[in-house]
Amino acid sequence: MSNNDSIKVGVIGATGYTGSELLRLLLRHPQVELTVVTSRSEAGVALSDYWPNLRGECDLSFTAPSASELTAACDLVFFATPHAVSMHMMRELMAMDVRVIDLSADFRLQDIPQWEAWYGEKHACPELVEQAVYGLPEVNRDNIRDAQLLACPGCYPTSVQLGFLPLLENNLIHTDSLIANSASGVSGAGRQAKVANLFSEMSDNYKAYAVAGHRHLPEIEQGLNAAADTKVTLTFVPHLLPIIRGIHSTLYCKPKDMSVDFQALFEQRFANEPFVDVLPAGVYPETRSVKGTNHCRISVQPVDGSEMLVVLVVEDNLLKGAAGQAVQAMNIMYKWQETLGLRDIALMP
Repeated sequence: MSNNDSIKVGVIGATGYTGSELLRLLLRHPQVELTVVTSRSEAGVALSDYWPNLRGECDLSFTAPSASELTAACDLVFFATPHAVSMHMMRELMAMDVRVIDLSADFRLQDIPQWEAWYGEKHACPELVEQAVYGLPEVNRDNIRDAQLLACPGCYPTSVQLGFLPLLENNLIHTDSLIANSASGVSGAGRQAKVANLFSEMSDNYKAYAVAGHRHLPEIEQGLNAAADTKVTLTFVPHLLPIIRGIHSTLYCKPKDMSVDFQALFEQRFANEPFVDVLPAGVYPETRSVKGTNHCRISVQPVDGSEMLVVLVVEDNLLKGAAGQAVQAMNIMYKWQETLGLRDIALMP
């Protein structure tokens, strides 16, 4: 396939917020024809009836998921399903040589017993986990190009890994006491009805959750261990922000040498990354500056008198943290311009 050829794409399970964003991006991507969108619960319902923003943009209806239909109609399939769903269809899809981008956590962790412990069930196809390519472009671009099965990173893991990456790759910080204090908008909790997600419950409020352990922790540690080429110790505390979308991660670490020009280090590391923006010294990122985009904005700040370094990272949890990053990986897989279909400017206000 040449890089000018378009592809036929299917989406499995596009009834959540990540799925909605994925449909929006794919429907206006110049190289993509959306051919199948599945949902067991909404089979027969027109996409434009379920997602009003797609009215006039797409005449497809949801169908029940069928591996035979997907392999016959698609070159590439996205999974926008909850965790522990994609693994039950993956073996059949892979056998038919369909390429797959999975936005769930089913193939992110290489340690299968660890995955089973965190997600509470036995993995359905452990033999495919080793084949999966972890889809963080800023780290794994070369492997993404040839991937058949791509595991799209989680939202928190994207922000934390990108923030620590230049420091760990260059062995510049102590790895036994890393801290990530991260906060996400309520869309990160999904679209299902929960009392805690009601407007009257989460508005004008800010709280930590899963302090004793979050499912994204082993994924973050896996990436940081690889970057450092040694085991790191990370304290990760997620919080819920009273906003719809956006992640803000504040990262703390202790450098081995405070005389390093950390600003130059970050600028050089991400100079050729189209979706990572290192802000000028003394300028700190805001979630609104990335809302509706695939951009990640980073600031690095030494703290006088404390021998500590603070890294601030923002992203849209539904885009660079999920659907946008998946489309970025698709562009890499098909050797298209990496920014194709992802050139949006942030929505302000």
